[in-house]
Amino acid sequence: MNKNNDGFFSRKWVLRLTALVLAIFLFVYVNGSKNGFLRQNTRDSNRNSALMSNKSATIEMPLNITVDNAKYVVTGYPQTVKVRVNGPSALVTTTNNTQNFRAYLDLSKLTPGNHRVKVKTSGLNSELRATTKPQYINVNIQPRRTISMRVSVRLNSRTLDNGYVIGRPRLDTDVVQVTGSREEVDRVSRVVAFVAIPSDAKNDLQRQVTLQALDKNGQTLNVVITPKTTNVTIPINRSSDNSSSSSSEESNSSSSSRNQDSNDITNSTTKKSSSSTSSTK
Repeated sequence: MNKNNDGFFSRKWVLRLTALVLAIFLFVYVNGSKNGFLRQNTRDSNRNSALMSNKSATIEMPLNITVDNAKYVVTGYPQTVKVRVNGPSALVTTTNNTQNFRAYLDLSKLTPGNHRVKVKTSGLNSELRATTKPQYINVNIQPRRTISMRVSVRLNSRTLDNGYVIGRPRLDTDVVQVTGSREEVDRVSRVVAFVAIPSDAKNDLQRQVTLQALDKNGQTLNVVITPKTTNVTIPINRSSDNSSSSSSEESNSSSSSRNQDSNDITNSTTKKSSSSTSSTK
């Protein structure tokens, strides 16, 4: 009996079957671990590839000008330029979101006149490459000039349809500073406050008006006016009131003139009397 039992476990087919089962188990275990490891590596590799892959983006940026603003005025350049940024995807995305760099023209060493200047960038990560559009810009540099000018009021109408008349406009500021390139400032003929008056106006009008600098042909010039606005008061009176007011003003003017003449005569007489007294002494 014992001999038969010992013989069962010592038979070759039993050992082979056991070895086969163990081999299959080990194969399944090792293959599953390998596939899991490969999948993890693949995910990590894809993630790293996404981070390290190149990307490009076009960003519209304001164009800065480096120049001595106290001495010069620059014209001819656009307010913004487009900057194409290329590099690692993560850096490009961050730069596009923050826009923490600048595009500029360096005019600090240029003299007055026309110049073709390359657009530069600063503040970008060293791993990024930038291309601006346009790459070059034509600018005109002129000496700065400032003058003082009186403001005139221009009305859209001098008459009203309802029996009222327009009085003489009054300005809060009647003298302004005009600043710009010497060439442009020299063309300024007048500074005007345009006021539109309704045809049925019956009461005094008050308007805050933006001032404009015009040349002799009435064209608006590219200059800076300080202050750029002023308050204008337009008196509106009845025609009869205006006539009475005008008569009263003329009467007062005549009376004042007569009084002034009388004072002048009195002063002259006094001066002569003083002179005679001085001579007698």
